[in-house]
Amino acid sequence: MSAPAPSVSAVEAEPRGGHFVIRGAEIVGVGVADLAVKDGRIAAIGSVPAGPPELRRAGRWIVPAAIDSHVHLSFLPGGRRLLDAGVAAVVDLAAPLSGLAEREAPPELVVLPSGPMITARGGYPTRDWGSDGYGLEVESAAAAEQAVDTLADAGAKVIKVPVTDAPALPPATLRALVTRAHARGLKVAAHALLDRHARVAAEAGADVLAHAPVEPLQARTVEAWAGRAVISTLSAFGGAAGENLTKLRAAGMTVLYGTDLGNTQIAAISGEEIDLLLEAGLDGQAILTAMTTAPAQYWGLDQATPPGPGVLRVGGVASFMIVAADPRLTPGTLAEPEAVFVAGVRR
Repeated sequence: MSAPAPSVSAVEAEPRGGHFVIRGAEIVGVGVADLAVKDGRIAAIGSVPAGPPELRRAGRWIVPAAIDSHVHLSFLPGGRRLLDAGVAAVVDLAAPLSGLAEREAPPELVVLPSGPMITARGGYPTRDWGSDGYGLEVESAAAAEQAVDTLADAGAKVIKVPVTDAPALPPATLRALVTRAHARGLKVAAHALLDRHARVAAEAGADVLAHAPVEPLQARTVEAWAGRAVISTLSAFGGAAGENLTKLRAAGMTVLYGTDLGNTQIAAISGEEIDLLLEAGLDGQAILTAMTTAPAQYWGLDQATPPGPGVLRVGGVASFMIVAADPRLTPGTLAEPEAVFVAGVRR
């Protein structure tokens, strides 16, 4: 049986930032250990001498704050709500070019933006939901390469490209785009929902599927994506997305948790997405990994100075959650954290 939650008066008396120690909780992947926070960083993990203010959390679990690898902050702003719910970093996959210079998210939220999708003249999404600057249209391989440079120079951390039926970028243009993105040190995320589109994206060298595709994937398509990555977004799309995620994961793809916030409406860790990941065959540890360490490694946040969200490391940013149950056994507890700390401050 888990320990009772602290009373309201006790919570109000507890430290909410600065220098403090959490004692008695199990740090997932480490065991029961003290966790010391100072000046927004993790100062120690292990046995910490008495002295700093303390939070007693016996019977609770500490996990890194989550990373959502597919959001649209310009389409549905929710940065502060995300932070309050335990999401400390996001990959913003498609926003107007102006968003790269005019940050709308709070400074505590780590944002890896793509800027607009690089698309064909009149291509997705410029004729529907993304008509107001969410697509950057090009007509040639050279123009696609220049578009990559424009976005990279403006601060993009990833390039997003739609792979759809016509009008769409031809395969040679896609390959040129991917080559230039890689030369600039950027991964390419492909919006490719159908089997034939996912195969074209793989053949062009794209790095990550922005969604688990919604049409059943043929074996050769799954094989073409082996060893790369896929962002889940199962709660945003029906169809065969869950079955495809199961196949892609079995082929060795890295699964990254993502909600497609903007298309979905809840600016928080999604309990529905967690449930669908369970149905797709991920256990609690795999879901926690897809929300934390896997995207931290994939997007390079674990190599930042200091190490960013998604990992708990001495010297790293103190962004973590305290949850009431072991998320490896009860992953739904991740959607209901008892406490959230971002950069060492309780939300």
